[in-house]
Amino acid sequence: MSAGPLPVSAGPGLMGSLKKYLRIFRVSLVERLAYRADFLLGTVLRFLPMVTSVLLWSAVYRGSGRDTIEGYTCREVIAYLLLVHVSRMFSSMPGLAAGIARDIRDGTVKRYLVQPLDLQAHLLAYRAAHKFAYILTSALPYAGLFFFMSSYFDWPAEPWIWAAWLTSLLLGFLMGFLMEFALGLLGFWFLEISSFLYLINTVSFFLSGHLMPLDLFGERMAMVLKELPFQYLAYFPASVILGRETPETVIKGLLVELGWCLAFFIAGRVALRMGLKRFSAFGG
Repeated sequence: MSAGPLPVSAGPGLMGSLKKYLRIFRVSLVERLAYRADFLLGTVLRFLPMVTSVLLWSAVYRGSGRDTIEGYTCREVIAYLLLVHVSRMFSSMPGLAAGIARDIRDGTVKRYLVQPLDLQAHLLAYRAAHKFAYILTSALPYAGLFFFMSSYFDWPAEPWIWAAWLTSLLLGFLMGFLMEFALGLLGFWFLEISSFLYLINTVSFFLSGHLMPLDLFGERMAMVLKELPFQYLAYFPASVILGRETPETVIKGLLVELGWCLAFFIAGRVALRMGLKRFSAFGG
């Protein structure tokens, strides 16, 4: 039976019924913790590329005959690459945009329209639970790794640096979610966006500093890359905890990161409202 176009409203709004979304978080957390072994195995397997990175950069510095490259020693580069994995642990959102686009294409997104659920708030609660479960189950392996590699780190003594690092990680999670959410809504206008998402994710991986510190691209290029939002997904948090940022640049960076989060939030809300005006679902 044809149901006609669905209403434009997408639920009660982000700030409405906080208790409802906390309940969604709790249920999602229980669901995710049921797969602790899978999380643990995935974490251990992620250590293998780290070993490759250590061997690769050690060979690069030996081959160059230089102690420093663009202000980084070999020890600092390796410490950076290990810390970037923590940054990406918070900011990466695998499958989020593709899942939203698939729900739009298949019509299953209509459940957010006929129930008192906000699409963005529901997915945020679900992803927060996923991240919490992942971080909880991988904390011990990562602690062991950083203990084993402790000779590469000079941990800061100032409490404000640790507070700024944690803040940058939490904002990185929020930015990663809001970026992916906005990208997934392109499914309202395009039937298939997988190739576009692959391109964006590849560019993001490269420009976020996951591959190497942005400073190694040279002063001019690094200056340009640091104006983009991608650095906050990987480079900026690692740079903060390594003590490579001054108090002024840390405050400025956190404020700019918060501004980018707000921009992506607005872009997502506008795209959702515009997309729902185009959306129609049929059947039971």
